[in-house]
Amino acid sequence: MHPIPLFGQVIVDALGSPLFLSAAIVLGVLILEDPTVVLVGVLASDGAVSVPLALGSLYTGVILGDVVFFSIGRYASTHPHFAKYVDHDYVVPVRAWLETRYALTVFSARFIPGSRLPTYAASGFIGKSFSTFLLTVVLATALWTTLLFLLCYWFGSVTAEWLDQERWLIAGVFMLALLSAGHWNVFRKKIKNGFLTDGPTP
Repeated sequence: MHPIPLFGQVIVDALGSPLFLSAAIVLGVLILEDPTVVLVGVLASDGAVSVPLALGSLYTGVILGDVVFFSIGRYASTHPHFAKYVDHDYVVPVRAWLETRYALTVFSARFIPGSRLPTYAASGFIGKSFSTFLLTVVLATALWTTLLFLLCYWFGSVTAEWLDQERWLIAGVFMLALLSAGHWNVFRKKIKNGFLTDGPTP
């Protein structure tokens, strides 16, 4: 058995059934997107997952997750408890930013760890166009997910003969680095926005 993270075990367990495997990949993407792409890319290089099934399932999971983020924001804007904030002064800077560079912001969020949830939820919350959002995330997914998958496929292919268990350790470190980058970006934004401080403000 490959020494993979626990979240990917369900994918490995489903390798014998294309239908369950596709569902497992979609679920994995919804839980941990980039690490799932890394795992599936290496598995595909071993021939355990066909490339069309791998990419199709990854695209489905990624886009579905993005739509969920957008929908959370859209639903929140219709909820009585949150609707009052749609036109609140706190939202004005976000609205102004998205009004002038909506597609670019949504597209860029795909490449900045930790920025998708706040960006996509904000898009739904302030009532931005869903069709523009969907087209933008499809294009961004086609670029980022494909590049990351191909990188991991290449890594799995070139290391298959001279690395065994060690390459999974390297892949695991890469997954951890992606997760850490996302957490760091969120933490840094909280500090920048004043949500976290080193101590009481004098």
